[in-house]
Amino acid sequence: MNVVTEIHLCSTSIFRQELLGKLNIPFKTLSPATDETPKPAESPQQMVKRLSIAKAHAGLEQLMSNNPNKDYLCIGSDQTCFFDSTKLGKPGDHATAVKQLQSFSGKSVVFYTGVATVGNNLSLQYDLDTTEVKFRTLTKQEISYYLEIEQPYNCAGSFKSEAFGITLFDAIHTEDPNALIGLPLISLSRQLRINKLNPLTQLTNLKQ
Repeated sequence: MNVVTEIHLCSTSIFRQELLGKLNIPFKTLSPATDETPKPAESPQQMVKRLSIAKAHAGLEQLMSNNPNKDYLCIGSDQTCFFDSTKLGKPGDHATAVKQLQSFSGKSVVFYTGVATVGNNLSLQYDLDTTEVKFRTLTKQEISYYLEIEQPYNCAGSFKSEAFGITLFDAIHTEDPNALIGLPLISLSRQLRINKLNPLTQLTNLKQ
């Protein structure tokens, strides 16, 4: 196996960048050229897998076209949020966020988060995390106050679980709490170890 010299996160999400920073490994970021249009009759799990892998491959292709003489590992991730069999996006504004949280009150929302790694000399790895978020019964006053404080209008589901949003829930059922924020670090760490990139060792060959 060739030695990886660069790890690239194929995402411009500040949330994913902050999460990957937890692993204390040098990495760079890039914006993958990926069409995220859902395909007809595609399940959420299938869509997340397809897009996670597509982002990783798109990033690798960009890097190889610029410098094919390096050994890369590219990380792709995608997340989708489902409620009552309907895909939910980022609210974008206050009114939409209010409607989302009102509809979630006393119910559960499911998040599917995928992570894929691939390299020019590495095999493809992929994992999926499924997270169920159970909301408390929320009053209009609680919803209004929460949104005023946190303004999570760029977050799917209209909340930030890593911050004040935790007050909205009765429970979170998941194998990895990082997945809900946007990147399953337990799965990613396993994929890195498969490729001899253990975050708990000194990765001196990697370049910032």
